[in-house]
Amino acid sequence: MKAVEFRTHQPTLADIPLQPASEDIWDQKYRLKTNTGVAADGDVHDAYKRVARALADVEVTPEKREAWFEKFYWALENGAIPAGRILSNAGALEHKPSTSTINCTVSGTVKDSMDGILSKVHEAGLTLKAGCGIGFEFSTLRPKGAFVSGAGAYTSGPLSFMDIFNAMCFTISSAGGRRGAQMGTFDISHPDIKDFIRAKREDGRLRQFNLSCLITDEFIQAVKNDAPWDLVFPASPHEYEDPESRIVWRNWPVRDGYITNDLGCVACKVYQTVPAPRLWDIIMASTYDYAEPGFILIDRINEMNNNWFCENIRATNPCGEQPLPGYGSCLLGSVNLTKFVEEPFTDRARFNWDRYRRVVAVFTRMLDNVVEINGLPLAQQRHEIQHKRRHGMGFLGLGSAMTLMQMKYGEPKSLVFTDRVAREMAEAGWETGVELAEEKGPAPILLEEFTVTREMLAKRPEMERDGYQVGDKVRGSVLLAKYSRYMQQFDNALTDRIAEVGARFTHHTSIAPTGTISLSLGNNVSNGIEPSFAHQYSRNVIREGRKTKERLGVFSFELLAYRTLVNPEAAPGSSDPTTQLPDYFISSDMIAPRQHVEVQAAAQKWVDSSISKTANIPADFPFEDFKDIYMSAYEKGLKGCTTFRFNPSAFQGVLVREQDLENTTYRFELADGEIVEVKGNEEIEYDGEIHTAANLYDALKEGYYGKF
Repeated sequence: MKAVEFRTHQPTLADIPLQPASEDIWDQKYRLKTNTGVAADGDVHDAYKRVARALADVEVTPEKREAWFEKFYWALENGAIPAGRILSNAGALEHKPSTSTINCTVSGTVKDSMDGILSKVHEAGLTLKAGCGIGFEFSTLRPKGAFVSGAGAYTSGPLSFMDIFNAMCFTISSAGGRRGAQMGTFDISHPDIKDFIRAKREDGRLRQFNLSCLITDEFIQAVKNDAPWDLVFPASPHEYEDPESRIVWRNWPVRDGYITNDLGCVACKVYQTVPAPRLWDIIMASTYDYAEPGFILIDRINEMNNNWFCENIRATNPCGEQPLPGYGSCLLGSVNLTKFVEEPFTDRARFNWDRYRRVVAVFTRMLDNVVEINGLPLAQQRHEIQHKRRHGMGFLGLGSAMTLMQMKYGEPKSLVFTDRVAREMAEAGWETGVELAEEKGPAPILLEEFTVTREMLAKRPEMERDGYQVGDKVRGSVLLAKYSRYMQQFDNALTDRIAEVGARFTHHTSIAPTGTISLSLGNNVSNGIEPSFAHQYSRNVIREGRKTKERLGVFSFELLAYRTLVNPEAAPGSSDPTTQLPDYFISSDMIAPRQHVEVQAAAQKWVDSSISKTANIPADFPFEDFKDIYMSAYEKGLKGCTTFRFNPSAFQGVLVREQDLENTTYRFELADGEIVEVKGNEEIEYDGEIHTAANLYDALKEGYYGKF
């Protein structure tokens, strides 16, 4: 008799089931349901098939539709994760006919008139209703106290009008069940900049906005040189002629109706002059205490923009990874890096670069197809995305993948890995972009001819050396391929092809925060470019019908993996040698701020849009050292910088460590006058529901209690 050989199954990363919190968030956020609440997606695999089918149906022949359906589904099962609007809305037209597949938009210019302001409120309302986030620049509005000749009165200033946008966003997000997301940007030279910086110190104010200052190279130099800084706004003809007015020439987002010179600069009146270091300290103090405003290096963004020849970017999407022009839109997607790690937690651990490149190539076509089913509500938005075909592919699970390969986030080996992850994605994506241009045609803007101007030659002096003169005509594909500062780092073989035939899109990469998709479909891999926040912690989520945020206990993916593959008893913070985790299991609070900046810089070189990243800072981190983080971000060539320092008196974060709640006492007065003093992780019964003390405190203080 022949013996039968039995082999025991060795578990792999693919065998790790979704943890309950991940399954729950997927069901709540992305699972397609009928209008009666019945699930149309049986499971995650059904959802992937729905999305793959909707995007493959864009192809022009039945044969291509079937072939690409199989490839798109393969990519989704192998780490390609479209952004939330695509996951939720692609293939869902029967159930949600008025929603969009686009995550990111930026408003058209908010013009300095009542019609200009209120028309943008209306457009923003339609955009938010479709499920998109939206960004605005508000420094186009004249400062508080300026005279409005048509009204014969003095204006209340930009922040008072931002309150209108804030209220509109809250109303629409409350009605639609999905939190609205807005970004408000503000120029560092606007006379009301100090009010903007301090706006969120008021409880509950502008909470439907993320806020960011537009920081210029000139301002940074003024800070370094301890120089004065002029706060300015475009001069009226009367102010321009007034001998008492001090006039300076500045690049300004709006030129129509203002006095300009032949370089496109606008005549601005100086309202006030302040020491640049003092203004810097005001920004840093607010960011240290309140994590806002953010820090957008706007000159760097415009210098590195692939569409430098036809765009002047002044705002971003709500999380900052997509700098966009007026009415600009961008769709997003991320690749889960943990899917490519083989033999994790061993000396043989490695990353499958070949499979990664194949997923990126297929995913590039998939995201490009989203343009055809964008569902954007405004004609200007639809034109913009169809004309330039931007998309933003990024990655998630970087920190988790490093842990699986026994790397420590922020150390030299991890920087080399991050650089290669971003570079391989960029190269594979742009090569696919050229192939798609040859097959389907390039982005229309790259076929247009642009007239060379003095302003253009000033931005790119090498054009003059190449023989271009004012008045010459140059095709968009040449201006992008040969004179984009980003594209100039690629091999000539690639850029020569783009110059000749164009590319299917003008932008390819962008690293989003990916919080919800990392938690749900990623089984709580680390967000975007981040390390894992912790390996066992709580996440505060908005749950429709609850009066405060709900706390969910979650585990990092790498902890689940280690328990599955190595030691089922392993526990974070254990002092028992038999259950301790290896030293490469690090979390965000164990990483120096300098290392956060270095990882972001390693990726930014190869990312043509931007990166949403938050450096988590210890609560006791020295303020003077904190300021150095932002100057280091500028020196390293980043396009922006955001930090978070736990400060329970200001706000309650989305991600919360148990020890932070345990060590924080909350004291507040309930509606009946009772004074409550409890630790943040204690539960309180109030108004018929059980709440954590921290979440109840935050909801009552911020004014959102009972409004979800």
